[in-house]
Amino acid sequence: MKITFSLFVFVLGMLGAMAQINGAATKFALPSGLNESSGAIFFNNRLITHNDSGGETKLYELDTISGIIQREVTISNATNVDWEDLAQDENSIYIGDIGNNNGNRTDLKIYKINKTDYLSSTSVAAETIAFSYANQVDFTSNTNNTEWDAEALVCFDNSNLMLFSKNWVNGTTLAYLVSKTPGNYALNPLATSLNSGGLISGGSFNPYTGKLYLVGYTQALQPFVWVSENYNSNDIFSGTNTQTILSVFGMEQAEAITYVNANRYFMTSESFSQSFGGLTFSDNAKVMAFNTNDATLSSNMGFIEHKNIMYPNPVDTYLNMQHPNIDFIEICDIKSVQVYKGDDEVVDMSAFSKGVYVVKINFKDQTSRLEKLVKK
Repeated sequence: MKITFSLFVFVLGMLGAMAQINGAATKFALPSGLNESSGAIFFNNRLITHNDSGGETKLYELDTISGIIQREVTISNATNVDWEDLAQDENSIYIGDIGNNNGNRTDLKIYKINKTDYLSSTSVAAETIAFSYANQVDFTSNTNNTEWDAEALVCFDNSNLMLFSKNWVNGTTLAYLVSKTPGNYALNPLATSLNSGGLISGGSFNPYTGKLYLVGYTQALQPFVWVSENYNSNDIFSGTNTQTILSVFGMEQAEAITYVNANRYFMTSESFSQSFGGLTFSDNAKVMAFNTNDATLSSNMGFIEHKNIMYPNPVDTYLNMQHPNIDFIEICDIKSVQVYKGDDEVVDMSAFSKGVYVVKINFKDQTSRLEKLVKK
């Protein structure tokens, strides 16, 4: 009876985890030039990614329907030693040059790019956030057998990023806060760790829900997702941590994850070729997606402030509205004639005449605000 009850609880737990993630499916194969896609964010209505170690110092914008590269942006003063993840906030994009498979790097860093610069040019310069691990004393090279590797980077709050270790030794993942201010920092881990059961390779902190999503894979290339929620302060693993095995995808070297909105996520994978039991398995790099049923944070929680939620401004083609509590928006020309009303997160303004417009943003709490918008 005890065994039966334990099995019943286990099955219920698995069903609860599976109910959290649904609609998992492959969207498209990545272009051959992105077969080592390693980081991802959703910005400017496109999926942005990059290659990892030794790749060009470029970010690639992909159309999320066709998978075709629409734009490339070069980081002019950067080096791709081992780029592993992307993160973003309202004003900046962060590139984590944080890969450390050998455990011997002394040049770990995060590149910080201004979004206005990114949108206005195909070549931008970055500021640098350099860091080391305060507890690391041995820098002897030990390939794929180190606890000082990391591949997941997220934007946690207004002041801090958060970094997650890819622990090759025992799979115990540590979280580290990293200041967004350029400088040089010695990082200490947060109090609570995660027994990940594999290698953590990418992360996304969703500001709409306050939940952390980490993606990774087992030694047999079985991809999984961890969801962390109800944590105390910034101790991200101190609350509820739930793992979902993404068996629908089969074998995948999952590398990156990004939120699109409160309940939509994209993942990328690298191409791979591995042998098990005398058989060789291989696959191409691809983009995958899934949905969730997470609740959106209340506007009263103040998690996302009512600022910088409309971008870019000036706008050429697509105007993005990013805030979980927008009810609808109204756009008027300078003669107060309404030219748009709706609740789209992305407004196509390509047919609008050049000039100045007024945008009224109406929130679900019955408040509103006015913004000036320039159409180029």
